[in-house]
Amino acid sequence: MPTNTLSDLDCRKAKPADKPQKLFDGGGLHLYVSTAGAKTWRVAYRVDGKPQTKSLGPYPAVTLAAARIARDELKGQLRQGVDPMAAKRAARVARTGITLKEACETYWVGRKEISSSYRDAATRAIELHLYPELGHRAIGSITRDDLLAELRRMDAAGLHSFVRKVRMWVGQVFDWAVEHGDAKINPAALIKPEKAFGKSKVKSFAALRPGEVPDFMKRLAMENPDLQSVLGCKLLAYTWTRTTELRMMRWDELEDGLWRIKNERMKRDEDHLVPLSRQAQAIIETMRARSRGSVYVFPTSQGRRLDRPMSENAILYMIARIGYQGRMTGHGWRTVASTWGNEAGYNPDAIERQLSHLPADKVRAVYNRSAYLPLRREMLQAWADWLDAQA
Repeated sequence: MPTNTLSDLDCRKAKPADKPQKLFDGGGLHLYVSTAGAKTWRVAYRVDGKPQTKSLGPYPAVTLAAARIARDELKGQLRQGVDPMAAKRAARVARTGITLKEACETYWVGRKEISSSYRDAATRAIELHLYPELGHRAIGSITRDDLLAELRRMDAAGLHSFVRKVRMWVGQVFDWAVEHGDAKINPAALIKPEKAFGKSKVKSFAALRPGEVPDFMKRLAMENPDLQSVLGCKLLAYTWTRTTELRMMRWDELEDGLWRIKNERMKRDEDHLVPLSRQAQAIIETMRARSRGSVYVFPTSQGRRLDRPMSENAILYMIARIGYQGRMTGHGWRTVASTWGNEAGYNPDAIERQLSHLPADKVRAVYNRSAYLPLRREMLQAWADWLDAQA
């Protein structure tokens, strides 16, 4: 691999972008350019097969020539079997033993790829629930029992779901500490949430019975048909999708008579295909005529923020306004539609596929990738015709 490929002009001209950049000079040396424009020399290398990174200082205080000399010196140490960071790590541990609090702060500050809100949620949770008893402790001295005792306090308080997140977040810190030689094990990884913690009672989304649909549709027909929340509610019903999927619906996901929801939004390894009935396509064309340049089919109605989708509560508030609070939700259409489809005698696998539910049987799941598209297209059109007839 070629080395010394950068020029000082390249370094001076490097500008910040939406994501951090790395300008490579070869031999592991690169200039790291943050989104704020700060430039730092770093050199990447491996010790015992594990990737390591050492900072050589900021540019231009550390020149390109000086960074190359430092890189070559580091490579010389590696050839002699010397870990360049070993002395520094040993000195840090010998000094006090890095505490859980110090490790958390260092780890989460380094997570540049996540949103600030996610970082704040993780650090605040660890601070609130673990710092009082464990924050001052050397991270390498914390055992599984120590950590479990604090997490069980949360579980006893009824925080059955949140305690699992805290275990995951602090576990990432322990993994970091292990990689940096500050801890021998990750005690969080030794805790099995399904056995250690309780479970919150799952609440089903409110949904109408099929016999209640006519009155709902008649009441919905009294609303202004141009309201985005009304159109969204109808499209949610026609497509059997989740509210979040509808809110995030993008123009580039729409094909001829088909809505292709990308796999990264579905948290699966394949796209979810939604056949569009005539009624669904009519609503989409209405929204297209009203489009203000947003990537979203249903952009927020607040000001000119075209970079944001419709509020997650817009449809729910509309349903409450027409008198169905606590009796129906946007998500409830999935229950109503599933009931209708089964009572109408449609293939159960096609119904589950339309709801984006995959069989627990992996072999059957692979077989069902046939997607039942023709049958699902027929089913959704019959459902849309039935739904309109109720009004």
